[in-house]
Amino acid sequence: MDSSPFDQPYRGGFVGAEHRFALTVYFEDTDTAGIVYHANYLRFFERARSDMLRAAGIDQRAAIDAGEGAYAVSEMDIKWRKSAKLDDELLVISRVTFVRTASCSIHQRVMRGGEVLAEATVTAAFLTPEGRPRRQPAEWIERFKAIEQEGI
Repeated sequence: MDSSPFDQPYRGGFVGAEHRFALTVYFEDTDTAGIVYHANYLRFFERARSDMLRAAGIDQRAAIDAGEGAYAVSEMDIKWRKSAKLDDELLVISRVTFVRTASCSIHQRVMRGGEVLAEATVTAAFLTPEGRPRRQPAEWIERFKAIEQEGI
């Protein structure tokens, strides 16, 4: 079977210091009125953060497989402003706002055109396989700081 670009998962990317991840609202994301169920914004944020880490060169799968640990959301502050609806084309914009030894903070916005529909500030802690906070890899911290200051 020949390979096609359509055979590859969608990937977002960085524009300066902001990571952009586009998505379409599907029927499964909505209630019977065609409005996005509030908890699905968490999925949108998660997909965009995971893609941002991948685009930044952070290999979470390798860290998990090596027994080093993984990120876990330790805090999230969300503000819903307007509803997304069936078939809306959305953009999740993510930006690293600070980096600490064992955590990072990311500000995210779900946009429909120029409208902010929801925004969140997320703190992700790097945890051992046993669930204890630990230093994240030094190269990850450096990568986050470079993104925070200059972008990719």
